[in-house]
Amino acid sequence: MNITRTVGMASSKEKSNFHHLVMDVVWFGLAISAIDRFREVYAIRLGADTTQLTLLASLPSLVLFVTSSVANRWLKRYASSKDAIKFPGLIFRLAFILPALTAFFPPELRLPWLILSVLLPAIGQGIAAVGFIVMFREAVSGSLVASLHTRRMMVINITVAISGLTMGFWLERAPFPFNYQMVFVVGFILSLISWRHVTKVEPLPELVTPPPAEPTQRVNPWRYPTFQVVAFIIVLCFMTFTSIKPMQSLYMVNVLHADEWFLSLFGLVELASGAFVALFTARVIARFGNRTMIAYGLIGTGIAAFIIASAQSLPITLLSAAIGGSAWTIVNIGQFAYFSEMTPHEHKEPFTTAYHQTVFMATFIGPIIGKLLTTGDLPMVSVLVIGAILRVTAGIMTQMHARTWYARVQKFGYSRR
Repeated sequence: MNITRTVGMASSKEKSNFHHLVMDVVWFGLAISAIDRFREVYAIRLGADTTQLTLLASLPSLVLFVTSSVANRWLKRYASSKDAIKFPGLIFRLAFILPALTAFFPPELRLPWLILSVLLPAIGQGIAAVGFIVMFREAVSGSLVASLHTRRMMVINITVAISGLTMGFWLERAPFPFNYQMVFVVGFILSLISWRHVTKVEPLPELVTPPPAEPTQRVNPWRYPTFQVVAFIIVLCFMTFTSIKPMQSLYMVNVLHADEWFLSLFGLVELASGAFVALFTARVIARFGNRTMIAYGLIGTGIAAFIIASAQSLPITLLSAAIGGSAWTIVNIGQFAYFSEMTPHEHKEPFTTAYHQTVFMATFIGPIIGKLLTTGDLPMVSVLVIGAILRVTAGIMTQMHARTWYARVQKFGYSRR
């Protein structure tokens, strides 16, 4: 009701922008399951091993790291943020259609093409992600931002759940690889409708920030002790979480014999538990603080990995989905809130860029760590257990002052000379 009342007080252009930004995530939520839930499983069905799954998970983050660093230069080439993200946004949506071409390649080239089909769209995604945030802030006034965020989060949770179940149902009943080809094609069409709504957004002139004067001194976020702590915690979060994420899917498919329908159900439980726990995160933050909440969340993701490693049947893994979905939601909300709390508002652009680069680099390194764990003769269950221990350890380390440790080690080193 409050959202409706707030929108009712907005200008006609703001109402239109509000509508298009909500419809954007309606269609994008219906599309995203194709690549977020099932592209990795498609690779496993094609015979992907741990090395190929690692490349599929890590290499896009490296591309995002590079392209996000040049996003500001790209945006300056255009008079409007809306115009700046049109082409990169379209390039990003090729991530849905390029995997559909995999089956037309010879068997020995299918997995290399699937990996390439993830890398190419990431070039546009890095620029579009930064540009979209700028356009979002220029599309609605401050009084509508919270309402729009709430509506978008509510809608995308619903649409992702619907698309995950629908696509899982289809994948189980249609022949391979036609079933996956159709999922990717439909996802691409839905993503184009989403892109069309984004192009309809008109930035409000009064909210467009004029180009700033050339600063006398360039701000380097990495010289700020507070950001160093934030970056350390962000690396712990994303590096340990992604280290065994591809291995979990491989273990569930190859060892526990999960099919696409069960994996869609697994994702639904993750999504539902995450949406439920998000209702209480504000209270948890108020009582314990962001940093403590991140620690609890990381420990929870470790427990979820332990459950999968010890599960003897698929139904038990749904408990892991419930714990893991809620725990990672806590981590995700907490780490961004902690970043916002600990960094200066007057230098949002360089700190936001450094934040994204830290996330992308951590998600690049994480799967490589998981791959290194599989290079020996360790069984996959042992790799999952080690990954779970890493997550729990990371949760504990978020409560320790790493910079103080470093100073003490450095001082000890000098005293020994």
